[in-house]
Amino acid sequence: MTAINHNYLELQGSYLFSEIAKRRTKFVQENPNAEIISLGIGDVTRGLPEAVTKAMHAAVDELAIPGSFRGYGPEQGYDFLISAIIENDYKARGIDIQTNEVFVSDGSKCDVGNIQEIFSTDSIVAVQDPVYPVYVDTNVMAGRSGKFNKETNRYDNIAYLECTAENQFKPSLPDRKVDIIYLCYPNNPTGMTLSKEELKKWVDYAKANNCLILYDSAYEAFIQEEEVPHSIYEIEGAKEVAIEFRSFSKTAGFTGVRCAYTVVPRELKGFDANGNEVLINDLWNRRHTTKFNGVSYVTQRGAAAIYSPEGKEQIQALVDYYMTNARIIRDGLASIGLEVFGGVNAPYIWLKTPNGLDSWAFFDKLLSEAHIVGTPGVGFGQSGQGYFRLTAFGSLENTEKAVERIRNLSL
Repeated sequence: MTAINHNYLELQGSYLFSEIAKRRTKFVQENPNAEIISLGIGDVTRGLPEAVTKAMHAAVDELAIPGSFRGYGPEQGYDFLISAIIENDYKARGIDIQTNEVFVSDGSKCDVGNIQEIFSTDSIVAVQDPVYPVYVDTNVMAGRSGKFNKETNRYDNIAYLECTAENQFKPSLPDRKVDIIYLCYPNNPTGMTLSKEELKKWVDYAKANNCLILYDSAYEAFIQEEEVPHSIYEIEGAKEVAIEFRSFSKTAGFTGVRCAYTVVPRELKGFDANGNEVLINDLWNRRHTTKFNGVSYVTQRGAAAIYSPEGKEQIQALVDYYMTNARIIRDGLASIGLEVFGGVNAPYIWLKTPNGLDSWAFFDKLLSEAHIVGTPGVGFGQSGQGYFRLTAFGSLENTEKAVERIRNLSL
């Protein structure tokens, strides 16, 4: 009999969004005439920008001709896309990033899950709570989590950085030794952000305590306020302690197309068992080239097109559309006395569930009485209990309709 990886047995229940889908399916089967509005999973609803589709169509035509056909491309990404990323996302903000520090991939979810493979299984991981579930679950799979404690609903070996209303959903620095810190800003699920001064505290802490920051900035395009940093590398010294993850999924509607990238600076170092320095960039490059064959040429041409003048204009229109939805949800819920957070620099609205309802009870109430699907806050961690996440990625029509339905609920 083949032995299994016993760490997988420590995973709790099903993946959050699988559970949501299961409950929705059951409700629809029992209520086939119900008009369901989904404000749960962060999936976009607008079409791809015209600049993107034009570029992808042209790329398909290239592949049909032997003289311009391309087979296996560079696993790290084509130069034309990497150059566009560096020029627009970093150089334009005064940040110096080199071509061998950018790795194009098929999604940030994959990258934030895969990156932990290159670090010791003895590493102590710190996560915000509430948190994107992939950060925790992939470390459980790797064996870093320890046992799940049913009394605390947390893993014994993971350091949880609580984000609550009391601290404005901004975590305090760890109170014990940690090796890897996951930070996500603009934050999923709370929609909150850090100022440069607040982010600098984390960079300084990482430098002083020889730990690594894994910085997920998948939602940076939705930042509206000028003082909010778009990249952790805007902070001096961050390239010595941080890896940054970016995604085209929400920015350009690539949830079905799949494209993202990760920046691993050459200044970033780890240590082997003998205390010798090792370049993390080299390790990630080795992992990336061994286990990944690269993003398709067609997809990368589409991604590069978002940096064209017309692409930028169309992307901004998408961002404005979704942030209008965010404002509608935020203002609509606040108008009936609900406590709401986020929705200013991020496409997520984080709300306090009314009347002391727990997160899943509010999910069921919203689904059964208003036919709206959202995301229970407790699915993101114990500190999310009593909270709920709504996304702004629906259509304007459905967003307005959903807010009106919530207004008419008995809360």
